[in-house]
Amino acid sequence: MQRLFDPASTASCGTVPTAFPKHEQAAAPANSDAALAALLQHLRDEAYEFTTVTPTTHTRVLANRRGREALCLRDVFGWSLPFAARALPPDLLDSLMQGGVLAREDDRLFRSRVRVASFGGDLFLHSAFPTVGHDAVFFGPDTCRFLNLVRDHLPAPATGQPLRIADVGCGSGAGGIVAARLRVGASVALGDINPLALRYAGINAAHAGIHAGLALGDALAAFTGEFDVVLCNPPYLDDDAGRAYRHGGGDLGRALGVRIGGEALKRLAPGGRLILYTGVAIVDGVDHFIRELEPALGEAGCTYTYAEIDPDVFGEELERPVYRQADRIAAVGLVAVKA
Repeated sequence: MQRLFDPASTASCGTVPTAFPKHEQAAAPANSDAALAALLQHLRDEAYEFTTVTPTTHTRVLANRRGREALCLRDVFGWSLPFAARALPPDLLDSLMQGGVLAREDDRLFRSRVRVASFGGDLFLHSAFPTVGHDAVFFGPDTCRFLNLVRDHLPAPATGQPLRIADVGCGSGAGGIVAARLRVGASVALGDINPLALRYAGINAAHAGIHAGLALGDALAAFTGEFDVVLCNPPYLDDDAGRAYRHGGGDLGRALGVRIGGEALKRLAPGGRLILYTGVAIVDGVDHFIRELEPALGEAGCTYTYAEIDPDVFGEELERPVYRQADRIAAVGLVAVKA
């Protein structure tokens, strides 16, 4: 358990700046990024670790802890519990308040607007629970499966040539950051349609000491050139609220993944590799995601492997009418190599 208070500088790196839309600039105080960077540094100094769970599990954990305020940093920045001022050093508390990172729960307690997950020694900012906002940023079990897929299939660079890596729909930036850790010297670009996600990805990359370019736009529209590796973890649920991190569009949530996968294949350099993790609703035993992507794989001249990583995820979604015909939702991994 991390100490609640131990008075303890913020790491920096040359992350390429991105011009966010004016409404995003207005939503975040000028000192918000610095406050979040200071938070990550404090958590690192305190050896903070937290594994983010599914929303369903998180809800159950909170039900078990109903009425309890935070006892440690994991409660504050992992479980999103309310906390008293003594939980943080005064300077950090003031910085987070001034940066709009904290909200007042009442006249005594605060609540964080962000969570922080850990993976492989790195820390990742994402949105506080519950992630109900349209622009919410999520890091969870799917992210961990995606990162394991990346670690297992990231290619070695050609002699003397650093890998050109694009993380499309990057969310917290985890895919690109982990890839950069594994392939020192790689050129990494992080892209997302959600300005808040890209902002958090930039802060996470800077804290990790990773120099990454940031591209704001839909799918690969904001990326230029070809890549040796395209990483992608597209959303795959049919989400009534249309939240960017969950909603995969039509066809039971697979439409966006099929589109991004097809676009990515066209942007691979010769010998380039697509590493894509997503989920698919299996209907009458049929996986329509890979069926719909196979023509693009053939057109790109790719060899590929495709497998179920977990045969049954988000089972609670099957209670919704849109999934009435589905057998299950499977987590899948596609690794395609262009000739």
